[in-house]
Amino acid sequence: MEIGIDSFAAAKLNENKSKVITGEQSISELLERIEHADKMGLNVFGIGEHHRKEFLDSAPTLILAAAAARTKNILLTSAVTVLSAADPVRVFQNFATLDLISKGRAEMVVGRGSFTEAFPLFGLNLHDYDELFNEKLNLLLTIRDNEVVSWTGQFRAPLHNQAIYPRPIQHPFPIWLGVGGTPESFARAGSLGLPLMVAIIGGETHRFRPLIDLYREAGKRAGFKNEELKVGLHSLGYVADSTEQAIAEYYPGYAETFTRIGRERGWPPVSRERFDSQNGLLGALCVGSPEEIAEKILRHSEALGGISRFSFQMDNADIPHNKLMHAIELIGTQVSPLINK
Repeated sequence: MEIGIDSFAAAKLNENKSKVITGEQSISELLERIEHADKMGLNVFGIGEHHRKEFLDSAPTLILAAAAARTKNILLTSAVTVLSAADPVRVFQNFATLDLISKGRAEMVVGRGSFTEAFPLFGLNLHDYDELFNEKLNLLLTIRDNEVVSWTGQFRAPLHNQAIYPRPIQHPFPIWLGVGGTPESFARAGSLGLPLMVAIIGGETHRFRPLIDLYREAGKRAGFKNEELKVGLHSLGYVADSTEQAIAEYYPGYAETFTRIGRERGWPPVSRERFDSQNGLLGALCVGSPEEIAEKILRHSEALGGISRFSFQMDNADIPHNKLMHAIELIGTQVSPLINK
């Protein structure tokens, strides 16, 4: 199983949403964490895409390219690329260039994203949510598989025998489909034979098994082999020397972040009781000691019929840089070996 980390390049904010440290320092520390993850033997590091004040990841390929120059082995991916609001030609060109810079270590996870700011920002209609994504995914895969493209759609000017460069080192270039909980998204990924990255940030992980079965069944009907239908899991998590320490360091920032986001979406404030249930035996949160978290990831994998990648999302809880560095060390030197033993 590949073990990795996803980051949204969180900016450090106080209660009034003004920055506590500069964006320059936040990005510098993030690059240090990616370099450290590479040295600790982690398999993959992902950067999300948002267009909000509390995140610094509006141009994720730039961060990944900077990381490529400082790392040797770790895979560098998006988490996720908001394809609905992007031009697939530019998305492919950016990631193909990243693949060249990193000597074949680039990937992308494409999805709709969990926030909607990108739609008005780029002049798009949120009512076209599904149609935009479907059309742009079709174009992206066409570009990936063909150097010269002829294509016509509804939301973009047509392409007539248009050559698209540069071409990446990897062929085919790895494109994962990032999904939440929509059955149609799982079935689409399977029918296209795309690896699946499932974001499970709440509830009980095992309840996603019917959707993952739907993905695998759709893939088999489309003629893809089991080994082509990879499943990855993106979960909120944090690792410290003991479970008590991990919870004490993670919970306050987690509660603040998700209470703030909850005000926008009509969710109730985060309570400790709710957190503990989410971090329990079957819950989606993975906050604890190395041994406990390794066991939990293995339980998740068994419950979902086997996963090939697990990514922690740790920097959403306002945890200091030095503690995140230590968590990365624990994941690389203890959690990953325990899982893969």
